Amino acid sequence: MPKRIQFSSCGGPDVLQYRDCSLPVPGMRDVLVRNHAVGLNFIDTYHRSGLYPVPALPSGLGSEGAGVVEAVGAEVSRFKPGDRVAYASAPLGAYAEYHAVPETALVRLPDAIGFEQAAAVMLKGLTVQYLLRQTFPLRGGETILFHAAAGGVGLIACQWAKALGVKLIGTAGNAAKAALAKAHGAWEVIDLSREDFVKRVHELTGGKKCPVVYDSVGKDTWERSLDCVAPRGLMVTFGNSSGPVTGVNLGILSQKGSLYVTRPTLFHYANTPERLAQMSDELFALMANGRIRVEIGRRFPLAEAAAAHTALQSRQTTGSTVLIP
Repeated sequence: MPKRIQFSSCGGPDVLQYRDCSLPVPGMRDVLVRNHAVGLNFIDTYHRSGLYPVPALPSGLGSEGAGVVEAVGAEVSRFKPGDRVAYASAPLGAYAEYHAVPETALVRLPDAIGFEQAAAVMLKGLTVQYLLRQTFPLRGGETILFHAAAGGVGLIACQWAKALGVKLIGTAGNAAKAALAKAHGAWEVIDLSREDFVKRVHELTGGKKCPVVYDSVGKDTWERSLDCVAPRGLMVTFGNSSGPVTGVNLGILSQKGSLYVTRPTLFHYANTPERLAQMSDELFALMANGRIRVEIGRRFPLAEAAAAHTALQSRQTTGSTVLIP
């Protein structure tokens, strides 16, 4: 029988169970994908822990993967069995050998890009696309701050920013991670184990600070990140790896320079098949011409999803991590 990861109660990685399941039956507008690789993302830990509630329990997990079309629903027109595909915002259940995905969530995978590459880059790469190209459209010449620059999203952001002619200041938890981000195109990297990032950003920008700050860390960096945003600049908070930001005092935005703040998600940017295709085409083109290379730090068998979550949350990973069904 096919296998999947599921959880019946919210909690730590130990709630994840590797179980037999029935072969999913695609709906009229769904595509059944046989996954060759599955992406691991921090949002998966939020669903598992209950920070982001799931529709019902027991629940599958994961929304990103790549593979081959096994079957299609009666009203599917853009895909057929045998097509190579990838997805980043499917309904929960990607941690599985087979996943039924709405046609609107799928993109065609170019032959030049492998399944593991696609599973490692889809959600993270599309996240970088909307962050750098839409949430704050970078034109080139800006100096920006991007936290967790050695993570899966961060390493792609380092490369994309360099391709745009943007000076990306990254932060990283130790010297090794700082060196990794630097090697992937960061202009400067702040080692948080020995440097104060606010002080260093002020030094690097000559006191001007940054027109935009991208923060996926959350609680631990939120307020001090505001001290790195230039007057009337934008604070982009797009993750909670240290915990969610709560109790926000809007008055602080005025005090620190009439700042703007946004909490974007991929769903609101890739909200039509056409926009999803445009975003993924831009990402795949940068990969094909070598401007972005995917760093797969670790691979885990699907059965070891709990160990993968433990490694991710304890900051033992760099780059992207994939699960192999």
